[in-house]
Amino acid sequence: MKQYKTDLLDIRCMDCMELMAQYPDKHFGIAIVDPPYGIGEDGKKNHSRSSKAAAQEYTPKAWDRQTPPAEYFEELRRVSKDQIIWGANHFMEKVMRGSPSWIIWDKENGENDFADAELAYTSHKKAARIFRFRWAGMLQGDMKNKEKRIHPTQKPVALYSWILSNYAKPGDTILDTHMGSGSIAIACHYAGHHLTACELDEEYFDAACERITNATRQTTLDFTLNRTI
Repeated sequence: MKQYKTDLLDIRCMDCMELMAQYPDKHFGIAIVDPPYGIGEDGKKNHSRSSKAAAQEYTPKAWDRQTPPAEYFEELRRVSKDQIIWGANHFMEKVMRGSPSWIIWDKENGENDFADAELAYTSHKKAARIFRFRWAGMLQGDMKNKEKRIHPTQKPVALYSWILSNYAKPGDTILDTHMGSGSIAIACHYAGHHLTACELDEEYFDAACERITNATRQTTLDFTLNRTI
């Protein structure tokens, strides 16, 4: 098993169910996860995008053809006290819990073939919140800290920094079962949260670890977090 480890980060190249089985009930303060939505956004679609948006080339894969089984969500709730689950609007019958506390990420992406926003279910008892951050091809909400895309469903570090600032408590340990590009790891590093994460795909794992190493060499990372509520 490949592993990337620092004082704050413990990232492994392995199956998420095997990872969670290693931990006792409610071990993690919060699970922040971005599992497959089952809509085929796993690299193949980008090769045939229209000319409305510049398409990044990714290795075509097949991990986004179905959503995780109900057992995944049961195990997620077992090992974490709270959960933030991206894409839950695509599989609410598996989450099976109503919540007033949804996160809406407005991508401010104008006219293109991608969704205008993404939704995350949260188990928190808070009002629904909107995070506005542009994520449209070459245009990003923070051009000063522009991110290289290495994953077809990559989310910005600023989004995870905002989530940690607004939903995680001091001292919370974080779980991510589908790390992808490593954005959450970079955010956890700078926020001072311990993260345990896994990524099953070895190509993504290697690329994310290289990205995390490069991104965390800086002393600080300047994100504007509170302009978006």
